[in-house]
Amino acid sequence: MNVAGRPYRTIWLKPDDGWVVQLIDQRALPHRFVVEEVRTVEQMAVAIKEMHVRGAGLIGAAAGYGMYLATLAEMEANAAAALLRATRPTAVNLSWALERQLERIATGATASEKIALARETAEAIANEDAEHCRQIGLHGLELIEQIARRKNGQPVNVLTHCNAGWLAFVDHGSATCSDLRRARSGNSGTCVGG
Repeated sequence: MNVAGRPYRTIWLKPDDGWVVQLIDQRALPHRFVVEEVRTVEQMAVAIKEMHVRGAGLIGAAAGYGMYLATLAEMEANAAAALLRATRPTAVNLSWALERQLERIATGATASEKIALARETAEAIANEDAEHCRQIGLHGLELIEQIARRKNGQPVNVLTHCNAGWLAFVDHGSATCSDLRRARSGNSGTCVGG
């Protein structure tokens, strides 16, 4: 998504400091655009619990990055996962991301291997979330185009339920992207939805 002409995801590693996760603090929206810096698994747990981040896909990505931060601090992986899981015990994406991280981290023999695996997995979770949302937009686009042809220029209304917009995910959102050229090219566009 572009904010003031600059592309943003909702969560990312700070470009010049891989020990910091940056995220959009949704509590400040819509009046202010605040980028929060998260340096510890405890801070990530607060961000999830206090709804700095909202939406299934984004919560899963936040959990993935939280586990990465835990490995940097050499925190025991199961303890870190328990801390993060307690923030939203019913969140499916959160549990899924934690399990994926635990399995991957367990394959590392040294602290540096565990850190590398956790970072790789966190970034994979985030990238997959963004790509899945982009694909939803592309597949939905075909259906909307068919409906539009039948409506002969009349508006096509799209109703989404729950958190379907960009802020609920890492990028794009699970609602259909309205900027069709950008959706087809893989660039962030504006999305309609919750």
